[in-house]
Amino acid sequence: MARDVIPGTPETRPVLTRGRIVRAAIGLIEREGADALSMRRVAAELGVAVMSLYNHVPNKSALMEGVAEHVVAGMELEDDPSEPWEHRARALVRAFRTVAREYPRCMTVVLTHKIDTPVALRPAERALALAGAAGFDGGTSVRIMRALLAYALGTQMREIGAVKMLDHLVGTPAESFARLDPEEFPHVTALGPQLARHDPETDFEFGLDLLIRALDALPRTARPGT
Repeated sequence: MARDVIPGTPETRPVLTRGRIVRAAIGLIEREGADALSMRRVAAELGVAVMSLYNHVPNKSALMEGVAEHVVAGMELEDDPSEPWEHRARALVRAFRTVAREYPRCMTVVLTHKIDTPVALRPAERALALAGAAGFDGGTSVRIMRALLAYALGTQMREIGAVKMLDHLVGTPAESFARLDPEEFPHVTALGPQLARHDPETDFEFGLDLLIRALDALPRTARPGT
């Protein structure tokens, strides 16, 4: 709905809030990367004086914390401890993947920048809790947590890389594979049609199933309910 404006008076700006500032920072990071982030650039995005930001966000570090909070909050999902740990682990990885695809550059910020808030550790806490509840010991739980989060992030990076690689091919992927020497690349040429098909969701679920099955087979100190 259009905002009512009295003739001859300037249109009222939306109220400046911490949420608006954080969302502007997220938009800037996703377009230009974390190195582009500054209080001055965010103020320009919002069309306000830079000093007005400090009433809501005291410094750039606090702004980065806000970005991390917003991104990780997208991973919040209902968790039923009575469900098998494999189902809960799959849900966690899928939630991580969803956020990583929605905010790829901001997720990198969460994982690679020092953020003085425990919010960035929530996915790790969730993974450790479900592994511990499944009966794995502390060391194994830590490795399971790392494997789950690494798979979620790694598949996202692989998909981005695969798309970039396909952009550099001359012609379609199938045409590029067909031009290869079949004696040097017998398997690539034979499986060219399958290689040319890009189905990230099926690939993701296939790999996730392999990972969960392998983790489930690890020795445990106790089984749930025992």
